[in-house]
This record gives sequence, C-alpha cells and structure tokens, in this order.
Amino acid sequence: MSAIAWIAVGSLAAWGWLLLGQGFFWRTDQRLPRRAGPPHWPRVAVVVPARDEAHVLPVSLPSLLAQDYPGDAEVVLVDDGSTDGTAEVARKLAADCRGLPLTVTRPGEPEPGWTGKLWALRHGIGLARAREPEFLLLTDADIAHEPDSLRELVAAAVTNRLDLVSQMARLRVASGWERLVVPAFVYFFAQLYPFRRINREGARTTAAAGGCVLLRADAAERAGVPEVIRHAVIDDVSLAKAVRRSGGRIWLGLAERVDSVRPYPRLADLWRMVSRSAYAQLRHNPLVLAGTVAGLALVYLAPPVALVAGVLGGDAAAAWAGGLAWAVMAGTYLPMLRYYRQPLVLAPTLPFTALLYLLMTVDSAVQHYRGRGAAWKGRTYARPQPAPES
Repeated sequence: MSAIAWIAVGSLAAWGWLLLGQGFFWRTDQRLPRRAGPPHWPRVAVVVPARDEAHVLPVSLPSLLAQDYPGDAEVVLVDDGSTDGTAEVARKLAADCRGLPLTVTRPGEPEPGWTGKLWALRHGIGLARAREPEFLLLTDADIAHEPDSLRELVAAAVTNRLDLVSQMARLRVASGWERLVVPAFVYFFAQLYPFRRINREGARTTAAAGGCVLLRADAAERAGVPEVIRHAVIDDVSLAKAVRRSGGRIWLGLAERVDSVRPYPRLADLWRMVSRSAYAQLRHNPLVLAGTVAGLALVYLAPPVALVAGVLGGDAAAAWAGGLAWAVMAGTYLPMLRYYRQPLVLAPTLPFTALLYLLMTVDSAVQHYRGRGAAWKGRTYARPQPAPES
C-alpha cells in the first residue's frame, strides 16, 4: 500500500478506538441525573463574577433573579473593575424584577498571582459564606437560567449526594461562524473529558464547565477553593480537580435549562475564546503541542485528504480508508449537531473546523512565547504558574 493509504488506515483505526474506547464521548445523553425534591431545601448563594457585562446582563440576570426556588437563595454579583456601568445595570434590573435579593459588590485590584475571574470569585464566595449557605452556585454573567434551573440543580446534588454538579451551558449558535465552530467546541471538550468517565465514582478523568457550577460550601472549604486554584487559567477544570482530590463527588453533563447569551458573531471572537486557554490546556509544553498538532492532523485532516488523493490518484485503499474514517467522524458528530438543533449536513465539515482549532492552538502557543500569555476581560497573565497541590 502507498504511504497515504497507510496514513488513512491509521486514521481509521484511531476513529475505531474513539468510537468505542473513549467513553462514548460523542453521545449527548449525560443530562442531570435522577432527582427528587428534598424534604428541606438548603440555602443557596449565587455568585456571579462580572467584568464589563452590561450588554448581556439584561438577558441573563433577570433569569437568575426570577428563580422559582423553594428555599432561601440570594444573588451576589461581583463587579470586577467594570467600566461600562455593569453595577448600575444590575441594580436597575434587580429593582425592576423584584425577585431574589441581589447584592452588588466590588473588590479591589487583584493581588499578584490571581488569574482571570478567580479574584472576583474569591471576593464573592467570601461575602456569600457570611450568610452560611449550604450550596454555592457559581455562574457566569452571560448565562441565562430557566426558572426551575436552580431547583433542579439542587435536587440533583442532594438526591445523588454530589459535591459538585456542573452543566455545560448551551452556547449561542446564531451566526454562521457560531454554527460552524460552537458545536465542535463542545464536541472536542467532551472528547478530551468524556462526561461518562467523569461521572463514574472514583474516576481519574475530571472536569467541570465554569458557566454553571453548583458546589457544596463545605466541599469548597475542604478543597481550599478558590485559593488553591488561584493560578489557574482553566479555572473550571482546576476547580473540579481540587474538589475530587479532597474526596468530593462530581458530575458533569450537558445543560437543558442553562444557555449562554454571549454572542460570537465573528471568527475573531471565537478565535480569542479558544486561543485564550488552548496552550494552557497543553500545560505550556512544546512536545505536547507537537503531539496535539500531529494527532489532529492524523485524526481529522488525513481522512478527507486521503479520500481526495485516492480518488484522483487511483489509490483505492487510500480512498476507501479515508472515506470510511471521514464517515465515522461525521457520524460521531451528528448527536452534537442534533443537540444544538443544527443542520446535519454540517457533519462532514468537521475536518475544516478541526483545522481552525489546530491553528487556534498554535496561535495560543505563539502568544504565550511572545509574552502575552492568557487574558481575561482585558487583563493579561504572562506566565501563569501551576497551583500548589493541596
């Protein structure tokens, strides 16, 4: 066989393993587990870090304030140095909604060593703990919740004795680039962190989705959160690891009642979202970066290249192996497209989207070595150091 045929066969073998051996990552059936209303609804404090979020708060914040929760709950919004009137917008929305009580607070400038929104979370969690809640709901300012979202999250945590319940919010898919890139973003995340594996007790694979995390307050204290993860760029995964290391039980799945309203109308917007933390995900390791690029090329780019080359060059083995690998790839993408209510004809475009992600990852590494590092809302953290082990 030709070299391109062998590469295509290797890609097909990789897809056979991904289909059956990677925790069935491509399935979208990990939703909130069975649950029942507890006899006593615990007190909950909702902590929302917000930096220059005045444009999304009118859609997201009223959904939090309007939560139909049978127990005591309140919302703490941390205005983290906003310059667009975030705090004023939040107070006006609270006055108009007349729902859950809202506290708006503003911390000082971050101390050295704190990354991203974790400084805001530290301040918000500290303020919330004074109310002695049993649970903390950590949710981003762009996340909109259905009226029963909090009730269902708490019921799932109490019924299944979970310390952390996290849902991957359904991201917005309105623009053409969002349709092309966003479902693939969640697909790749699930491939890296298969939800089924995470949800097995005692599993080593650990992750969370930072937009919606329900956390037991005592589990947070036991894990040393947020101080123990203050250096983390990928704060949601680091949070889940800290909770599991301290003996906590975690669960992660796709959301049914939680949606992100943040728009990403241009490719540049999505590019920044991915490249901000892509190289941090690879632990800033050039060898891991090289392996990731090679792996993406073999798994996602080789099948269509082999199919086209095989057809044009009369290489039947390359064409068949490439075509089969591409078909398996597209088939595993269909459930995610259904979840996002997108046309299934987008499934064969996954190699092109994977190429974009490959370039975003390389760009993330380039920015790191140029000294720009990770950034969050206008703050740059040149070379984040790993958090100390607890």
